[in-house]
Amino acid sequence: MPPETLNGDAIRIDLSGDWLLASADNSHALTIALPGDVHSALQHAGVIADPYRGRNEAEVQWVAHKDWVLERTVSIDADDLGGYWYLDFDSIDTAASVHVNDRLVLQAENCFRRYRPDVSGALVAGENRIRVVLHSAIAEAARRQAEQPFRVPYHEGNSPIPNGNMLRKPQCHFGWDWNIAIAPLGIYGPLALCRLEAARIEHVTTRQVWLKDGSVDLQVTVTLFARDRGIVPIHFDLDGQRERLDCAVAAGETRITHVFSIAEPKRWWPSGSGEQALSMLTVETPEETVRRQIGFRTIELVTDRDEAGNRFAFRVNGRDIFCRGANWIPGDALMARVTPEGVEDLLRSAADANMNMIRVWGGGFYEPDWFYDLCDRLGLLVWQDFMFACNLYPSTPDFLENVTAEVDYQVKRLASHPSIALWCGDNELVGALTWFEESRKDRDRYLVSYDRLNRTIEAAMKAACPEASWWPSSPSVGYLDFGDAWHADGSGDMHYWSVWHENKSFDNYRTVRPRFCSEFGFQSYTSMPVIRRFAEARDLNIASPVMEAHQKNAGGNERIAGTMFRYFRFPKDFPSFVYLSQIQQGLAIRTAVDYWRSLKPHCMGTLYWQLNDTWPVASWSSLDYGGHWKAMHYMARRFFQPVTVAAIPSADGKTIAFSMVNDTAEPVTVELETFLVSLDGKQRPLVAAAGACSPERAETLVTITAADVPADALVFWSFEASNGLRGEGHYVCGTYKALDLKPAGLAIEAVSGDEGYNVTVTAAGLALHVMVEADVEGRYSDNAFDLAAGEAKTIRFTPKVPLDPGARPRFNAYDLESCQGRG
Repeated sequence: MPPETLNGDAIRIDLSGDWLLASADNSHALTIALPGDVHSALQHAGVIADPYRGRNEAEVQWVAHKDWVLERTVSIDADDLGGYWYLDFDSIDTAASVHVNDRLVLQAENCFRRYRPDVSGALVAGENRIRVVLHSAIAEAARRQAEQPFRVPYHEGNSPIPNGNMLRKPQCHFGWDWNIAIAPLGIYGPLALCRLEAARIEHVTTRQVWLKDGSVDLQVTVTLFARDRGIVPIHFDLDGQRERLDCAVAAGETRITHVFSIAEPKRWWPSGSGEQALSMLTVETPEETVRRQIGFRTIELVTDRDEAGNRFAFRVNGRDIFCRGANWIPGDALMARVTPEGVEDLLRSAADANMNMIRVWGGGFYEPDWFYDLCDRLGLLVWQDFMFACNLYPSTPDFLENVTAEVDYQVKRLASHPSIALWCGDNELVGALTWFEESRKDRDRYLVSYDRLNRTIEAAMKAACPEASWWPSSPSVGYLDFGDAWHADGSGDMHYWSVWHENKSFDNYRTVRPRFCSEFGFQSYTSMPVIRRFAEARDLNIASPVMEAHQKNAGGNERIAGTMFRYFRFPKDFPSFVYLSQIQQGLAIRTAVDYWRSLKPHCMGTLYWQLNDTWPVASWSSLDYGGHWKAMHYMARRFFQPVTVAAIPSADGKTIAFSMVNDTAEPVTVELETFLVSLDGKQRPLVAAAGACSPERAETLVTITAADVPADALVFWSFEASNGLRGEGHYVCGTYKALDLKPAGLAIEAVSGDEGYNVTVTAAGLALHVMVEADVEGRYSDNAFDLAAGEAKTIRFTPKVPLDPGARPRFNAYDLESCQGRG
């Protein structure tokens, strides 16, 4: 690709595209498309099979044990050779040696840092050879562990590939209880060879200063790097308001601040609370242009004292916002498969399910800029973890220095996004102190080591963005509290895993009262259209080796099956097993969310684990790999409605309260109708009620006596709020397996229309949790719904990709009764 001459005499040579790829032992030679990863290149060349299919994961383990060499040449004219040249790597994964014409110019050691090494002395006129050696993460991690002053343990259950905690690399690359364990390596994001003329932009950061009259001063700080002193013209532009400054720069870094005053700023709000008003900030020098998406808003984490302990609530523009959402993990296990379009589909699915927050979990990546741009536009607040998870970590000076540089870069890169709500030090590192024999025997040593790391992260974050909200760890009771936060009802954020990991009943969710639950989850199997992509017909059995290879949580299959025995009659076949696993997953999470929302404002957030998958696997996700909605995601759209009604049984089971929740800034009136529905699907009125719910509150609308519900009946309800929101649901006193359900007699009719199909489902009897499924992937306007006898419902199905001419999807429907096994 020819060099691009920028404004003035600066040159940028794009290095993306095909490079030569070879193993260091010369056993393999091929090409790799950069940005990209080695595994994807090997698969594209036919060297390895798709790691996601069958049991191929085991067959590709050798890849991560080798060093890999990437090479290409770049031609530079003699006239252009002078001056200051540098390479620009957005992300190198992870331990790498970079050579230009056989001269070492960089030793990279952090996937989360941008590297810009000086290569001026290595270049020659004509052809220049750039060579990047990606060192085996497995070998490098083992070497670093051996150099530690004391052993630093890692979670072997999550990481079958050892010592990932030694490297500043996504921790889930070494495996996780939902991820494939293949330790990928590669070069991600933009990469280029550049010639510096006057100065380049290192960072653009912003700070909003809100004044008493409602106006705001936007302070824009540009950090420039120059080789020599000089004068650099800088253009600042905010939504067309353009100003030029001629700035004196010294050798090294120079900071310049310009202030825009906005008299009447339009505020940015999370989804469901207002508009996502955005502005575009542009900073331009003769050499480059940097753009930042800006939203004017105030945000703070409120942790003031109250009668229960300490609050944990996000206050946006002066309003306390109940956070409804899920945890985000990387969009794919292999970076070459991540696309902006695919990620946008996942994030839009979150917003479409009435979410207003996602948590970027600490075992993956700090996501690219366009990810946060999407969150800004969709109104998704971001709880941003720093990338430390479920392990202990070194606290040696070199490691902490590396972490400081990482935090400084990432916070300055991302903090201007209006969606960023919180910076959190890590995921579960305080809890991890109790997981390992070494730290249990010598807690003081490992606690001090952890505290050094945590304080390093905090200090670097506050230096980069003093006004940003900080939380030390998740879960955490609060600052400098290293006690048990897993079940702390009074303060902090909670991770509640007793229902899944301890096999407790769904009712157990109602025994805790979190201030903010940032993790809780229940597994299900991935959907049949996705399973058919990685498994053959002979593999369609939960105990088959292929299905077990796609279950990474120890005991996960047994726990799913055991829960079915507790609540349901066992399914009749494999597809029914998959269907029922998804229904019970949705019921588990709905039980928690309904109750915790009813505690508002004591509880001010529920983020379930997890939104998405990195590959096709049994997991806690509500979206399959590829974005297909599981049953739970359709349920989430209902239980996360800003105004909703839920049935909450008392602890002794004697009464059922109907709780109305209002997450809006206006009072609403809710009208509720309840019915008794017999097992053959006939319904009769039970209780009707109406009531007002204050803004940002939960109230009990009406309470009924459980004894008034016959053993052979269910309670159905429907509601409508004065703001137009409506919904419905049902409640079972006891378990579904105790119900002698009659056949629902489901009938399906599909009529093609513009780019999709109208699918009408009719029930002759009672049909609970009706799930329509096609033999192709796609999106339904609704799913996982109930039908009483004689009712029909029409939903819209849109295939994920257009079908071939003349092709038609085949539809079938599951319901609770039809999936049951019979004698």
